[in-house]
Amino acid sequence: MRILLLVHSFNSLSQRLYVELARVGHELSVELDIHDRVTCEAVERFQPELVLAPFLKRAIPEAVWQRRRCLIVHPGPPGDRGPSALDWAILRGVDSWGVTVLEANAEFDAGPIWGSTSFAMRAARKSSLYRNEVTEAAVIAVRAALERMGTGRGPLAGADGGAHGWQPAIKQSDRAIDWLKDDTALVLRKIHSADGSPGLEDVLLDRRFKLFDAHPEPHLTGRPGALIARSNEAVCRATRDGAVWIGQLQPLDTAQAFRRPAALALGPLAAGLPPIECTTALDTALASDLEIRYEERGAIGYLHFSFYNGALSTAQCERLRARYAWARQRPTRIIVLMGGEDFWCNGMHLHCIEAAGSPADESWANINAIDDLARDILTTESHLTLAALQGNAAAGGVFLALAADRVLARSGIVLNPHYRNMGNLYGSEYWTYLLPRRIGAEQARALMGQRLPLGAPEAHSLGLIDAHAGPDPQAFRALIEAHAADLAEPAQFAQRLAAKRARRERDEQERSLEDFRAEELARMKMNFYGFDPSYHIARHRFVHHTPHAWTPLHLAAHRRLGFIAPQPASAP
Repeated sequence: MRILLLVHSFNSLSQRLYVELARVGHELSVELDIHDRVTCEAVERFQPELVLAPFLKRAIPEAVWQRRRCLIVHPGPPGDRGPSALDWAILRGVDSWGVTVLEANAEFDAGPIWGSTSFAMRAARKSSLYRNEVTEAAVIAVRAALERMGTGRGPLAGADGGAHGWQPAIKQSDRAIDWLKDDTALVLRKIHSADGSPGLEDVLLDRRFKLFDAHPEPHLTGRPGALIARSNEAVCRATRDGAVWIGQLQPLDTAQAFRRPAALALGPLAAGLPPIECTTALDTALASDLEIRYEERGAIGYLHFSFYNGALSTAQCERLRARYAWARQRPTRIIVLMGGEDFWCNGMHLHCIEAAGSPADESWANINAIDDLARDILTTESHLTLAALQGNAAAGGVFLALAADRVLARSGIVLNPHYRNMGNLYGSEYWTYLLPRRIGAEQARALMGQRLPLGAPEAHSLGLIDAHAGPDPQAFRALIEAHAADLAEPAQFAQRLAAKRARRERDEQERSLEDFRAEELARMKMNFYGFDPSYHIARHRFVHHTPHAWTPLHLAAHRRLGFIAPQPASAP
């Protein structure tokens, strides 16, 4: 089927559906929802048999849905209507939720239903639920809808959006925190319900901020609403019956109104807070924090690092590198680099870079810090290493994973192993060594040039990763444990470790890691300090959520030079 994906942005859900649909042979193109006229032009050029809208913030133009079948992916169960479906579900603490695929018509979210599925809710951030449960449910529901269409069946009998489930757009006042009255569970639900977008507005030390990335703190207490502690870049705020950690803040009283780590956003206001180790994470011989923890099971060490949106700042690189160095001293044979549930890693922390006095200098510091970490993983001679990608990875995060000896991925993740979308950034993390080593020079050039997401099965077929399982986390954890146990088997471990050392020695004699790094960083230095400002412009637009002015050609097949429009498809 010829399908046009109409999206507000090409987000994680849209990318996952793109790779799922491409895998089974659908002809795809993407149009960003910029203006009704532009959308109509895209439909005219591509002549799709179906317009699929996985992520929209506006209604599809009437001129489109009257002539083409248009399916909306709504993050709510059948009967739910309105633009804040998942927000309300989290705020109200419902036990289960769902995703519905319905046909666009004149009434918002009220068209015939073509597919739906449900899922159990977690106590988690909206952004985390969206990337995991909502995305997996959307894949199932869209597959069901397309199967019905493909077999000539109509929408589900007797199922429509109805008029009884309308919920208005949620307002800041609907989830405003009363620090004197709200308990910790309610405070978390309020912040979680706004996480990702738009954030929860609040007053902190007489300044207005949006709050993101909240976690419970079960032991610390204080005057409700007061800041009582700091752990790295997170700050702890007392509630009526406990406290919460807040990892990210967005100042609303400055021109630099974008999200960043909380202590960085507070600046000198956070300096007087007592630093403490977070008590929420697993206690180990090495103290844990909100973002990094370590655990051991026999001969296997698991290093977890969960950075908000997968971004890895200079300071976070240094902390993770120190934890990794500690893990190498443990009497284990395998180190499993677990990343986080939502993201493994997405490379440099663009928000911290944007907030720096000199973004160019901070970019340079950040890329060197990630390179140092990648080199440590690459040159580990004491252990075999395994990168376990539970969540999505992009740009430098993909190549940081490739520094490990083995790479496993959950089947439902999406990889973006390229840099060019960020203002033609060249990239480092030893990718010019790691990528050809895995998939060959020709495939490496093609992969870095195509700029489209990859699913785990596609990455496996290329040789980019070694295995995948899932998409449910339980199946993937079983794969990790089995793979790590096999690598740790004493009879084979010494032989595998010797082979690893020998290969690294041969590769180093052929061309040193420092030579690869020097060449990559010379190109990166031009991105940061050179005459072409493309990287700085792209980063600024990304951080400040500047609206798109056009759809990039790597997404919009219908706008590329030489595209030939097919014969118009008949209306359904």
